[in-house]
Amino acid sequence: MGRDNFIQMTVGGLTLDPVTKTPIVILKDPDNKLNLPIWIGLLEATAMATELEGIKMARPMTHDLLKRVIGDLDATVERIEVTDLKDNTYFALIYLQIGDRELTIDSRPSDAISLALRTKSPIWVAKKVLEASSVLQQMEEGKEQNLSNVSRDKWAEILEKMAPEDFKYKM
Repeated sequence: MGRDNFIQMTVGGLTLDPVTKTPIVILKDPDNKLNLPIWIGLLEATAMATELEGIKMARPMTHDLLKRVIGDLDATVERIEVTDLKDNTYFALIYLQIGDRELTIDSRPSDAISLALRTKSPIWVAKKVLEASSVLQQMEEGKEQNLSNVSRDKWAEILEKMAPEDFKYKM
């Protein structure tokens, strides 16, 4: 896919679904107009939070180990891409550069994002993923609301109003 089909995003923050207490990573675009919530596991959220907060563990955690292995192999993480959303499951790819060779590795978005945070690599999201995620709609006062454009501050309010059966993310 060409770069025109992607939007560069950054980690806007981590939050908890107030109903299920499931962690959510929020990706945001540079203009803070688009937000992509991805429900993740507790361990994955912890891996992101430690990096975001600059917490150094006594021993290397999984993503720190992966970063070290990649570096010791003289490879670099060029970028990660959140490429698809199928059956309420997100898909991602990690792009490694090893000399003049590019290697593409299938990944869960949470692992790819954790690695991107550690390697300071760009995070790209396919426009089709943003469009597919906007299918998740909240009925508010009789009208549909596109959740991909909701500000980060409004998320807690929206999630509070949703019932557990509204969440279809499979873990």
